[in-house]
Amino acid sequence: MIPPDTHLQIGSLLFEGLDQIDLTGPFEVLSRVPNSTYRVYAPGPEPVRDVRGLRMLPDATLAEAPRLDVLHVPGGTGQEALMRDPAVLGWIRGQAAGAGHVLSVCTGALILGAAGLLVGRRATTYWNAVHLLPFFGAEPVDARVVIDRDADGRTWVFAAGVTAGIDGALQLAAALRGEEAARTIQLGIQYAPEPPFDSGTPHTASPDTVARVRAAAADITARREATARAIATELGIRIP
Repeated sequence: MIPPDTHLQIGSLLFEGLDQIDLTGPFEVLSRVPNSTYRVYAPGPEPVRDVRGLRMLPDATLAEAPRLDVLHVPGGTGQEALMRDPAVLGWIRGQAAGAGHVLSVCTGALILGAAGLLVGRRATTYWNAVHLLPFFGAEPVDARVVIDRDADGRTWVFAAGVTAGIDGALQLAAALRGEEAARTIQLGIQYAPEPPFDSGTPHTASPDTVARVRAAAADITARREATARAIATELGIRIP
């Protein structure tokens, strides 16, 4: 827990083709962290559209961001374009080096991997991409939220697909300001999910449902694997 009189700079990465809930789910939590400033940063000042077409506007550009105490990296199909973007990856490396806490949601973990930040870490990501984590030197964990800590105290929070970002952000809020602060935020946003179907993971969904979702994502999954294999070679990570 960070002393309550220490002001926190919290920043989220915004990019074309992200999944907006990867961003806005944690936003609902992190923007309510006491004594903090939350802002959204993008490579440029122009609006972007999420994977379903929702138009979003950054607060500022990456170059205008201060040193962040908390860095949040969302995912979505637009993640693939960032895997080879040296400016964005360099910004992530620099901010992660100074931040005490890093949160990734969904395939945001793959962006961290492309930046070389997953080597030796326990991590998770979207269920249809979790098999790619070893390409970045990470140990995949089948969990909704995975927390990994550096020897120097930096906390890495990895949330699985999309809605898991709220869970990860609440755990992060507890690490920042204490469990009671996180409980207060949870009640404030009335986060008490009761999904109508037990189909939210490949373990609980029917085989037919899993097959349909895999088939719909086959192209992006293949592209992600090709990129991951190339990055593994560059990082010197041997994959069978």
